[in-house]
Amino acid sequence: MQDIKKPIFVIGTGRCGSTMFHEILTHHAQLAWLSRVCETKPRATWINRWAMQALDIPLFTRYLRKLIYPVEAYSFWDYYCPGFARPCRDLLKEDVTPKSKKNIQSAMAQMLTFTRQRLLIKITGWPRTGFLKEIFPDAKFIHIYRDGRAVVNSLLNVYFWSGWRGPTNWRWGELTPKQQEEWERYNRSFVALAAIEWKILMSAQEKAKQKIQPGDLLEIRYEDICREPIKMFQTAVEFSDLLWTTKFETFVRGLSLKNTNYKWQKQLTDKQQRILDECLADSLEKYGYV
Repeated sequence: MQDIKKPIFVIGTGRCGSTMFHEILTHHAQLAWLSRVCETKPRATWINRWAMQALDIPLFTRYLRKLIYPVEAYSFWDYYCPGFARPCRDLLKEDVTPKSKKNIQSAMAQMLTFTRQRLLIKITGWPRTGFLKEIFPDAKFIHIYRDGRAVVNSLLNVYFWSGWRGPTNWRWGELTPKQQEEWERYNRSFVALAAIEWKILMSAQEKAKQKIQPGDLLEIRYEDICREPIKMFQTAVEFSDLLWTTKFETFVRGLSLKNTNYKWQKQLTDKQQRILDECLADSLEKYGYV
């Protein structure tokens, strides 16, 4: 069994561009990653390893890509680390049990191949960096973030957003009195609630990164990925201690990435946009969006 060295975790709030970034990076030839096989058959790690090996056979690559696309594989995580997928708060190093640590290290090690000796994994929602660092001390984290107004609009366009059930039934714990007052101020607007969610998760990320060495965390804006993909992926590859290859560069250059942040201005009413701007004013300024 191979040792896991410097696993790379792509993290973000969700609806932030992390899927796009992660999917592109999975095309790097040094990386093994969790495919949909891990979601449907979490115990059968050998199938995922076989798939990673088969990807290196040119004849199979295009066909396999349609079958074993990358996913977050929370069923896999919950099988080896119960509770990982939907905790009510961020997961910390104190939450790691010896059993979970041993199980997930063993399962992840079985994903590696002779040529794909580095792991790439995407996780959204709570950062969980303290938990992951306890299991993988040399882990590298790439945080993808995006204009909160675009994130909120994206949440409002999916049926599975947990906020539709209200904060007593969502994934982010109880609202503080201040957050509850803010929500009530806007007549329990779902726009305001989604904005509060984004602030909760960005705040959790800020808190989590205080315990990560600067050399182990890279933060990239979705907007910069769309504007300068080569530069951003070169930065990510260098940060991850991977090789910048001609093949990967050619793949990235062939992409046509479109910034879709404009949608919130087209899909929300003037009143909803005003609520959004008011709720996120301080955060938008902090992250350079106003």
